[in-house]
Amino acid sequence: MDAMILAAGYGSRLRPLTDHTPKPLVEVAGVPVIEHVARRLIAAGADRIIVNISHLAEAMEAYARERWNLDAELILSPEPTPPLGTGGGLAHARRHFRGDRPFFLHVGDVVTDLDLAAAMADHRRSQALGTLLVQDRDADRCLLFDERGLYGRDNRREGRERTVREAAGASRRWSFAGIHLLSPEVLDRIEETPPFDIIDLYLRLASEGAAIRALDMTGVRWLEIGTPERLEAARRALESTP
Repeated sequence: MDAMILAAGYGSRLRPLTDHTPKPLVEVAGVPVIEHVARRLIAAGADRIIVNISHLAEAMEAYARERWNLDAELILSPEPTPPLGTGGGLAHARRHFRGDRPFFLHVGDVVTDLDLAAAMADHRRSQALGTLLVQDRDADRCLLFDERGLYGRDNRREGRERTVREAAGASRRWSFAGIHLLSPEVLDRIEETPPFDIIDLYLRLASEGAAIRALDMTGVRWLEIGTPERLEAARRALESTP
C-alpha cells in the first residue's frame, strides 16, 4: 500500500527552530516526527512512503540517504520554492503512486495512536472516494458534512463559509485531523493547477457528486507539533509513554 506524508512546508509557526531544521526532522522523544508518522503508516500496511520536500530539501535528502532504515521504500518528491500546497503536492507526486489501491495521505506534523489499519478497512467498506479523519473539537476552521458527506468549509475567524451544494438532512461542523484515506480514482480526477489546497479539490469533487465522508476519531491521542507550545506538549506526552 502507498502512503504519502506532506512535508514540504516552511513550518513558519515553529521558527526559529525551522529556519535550520525542516519540520519533519524536528525530534519528538528522540525521534524525528516523520519517523513517528511513517512507523504508524507502515504498521497499517504501507510499504512505500512518498514524501514531498521543498523547504531545506537538502536536509531531507541527507536524511533519506543516511538515516532512513524503516521497513518501507522511501520516495522523495521534490517541489519548487515556494511549495505547491497540500493539493499541489499530491498532484505533483501522483506519478509515484501505483494507482491500484487506496492510499494514505498524512500531514507531516501530527502524531496519533489511531488504528490506521482499521480506518483504512472502514474506508474500503464505504466505497467512498475519500475519507477524512475528523474530531469534535472547537476550532475556528472546520469542514461541513451532512448525510451525503462533505459539502462545505467554515472559517469562523475570518467570517467566511463556502458551500458547494445545499445540505442534505442533518449537518455538522467537524475539525479536520489532517489524515486522508483516498481511493486511487482521486489521482485521475485532479484538474487544479498547483499551488492549491486539497480541500478545494475535495469540494469540487463533492459538487460533482463524489462521496467525501468523515470518520470520527475524537478521543484518540492526536498530537500536532505546529507551534512551540504544542511541540513541547507532544514531547512531554511521548517521553512519558512507556
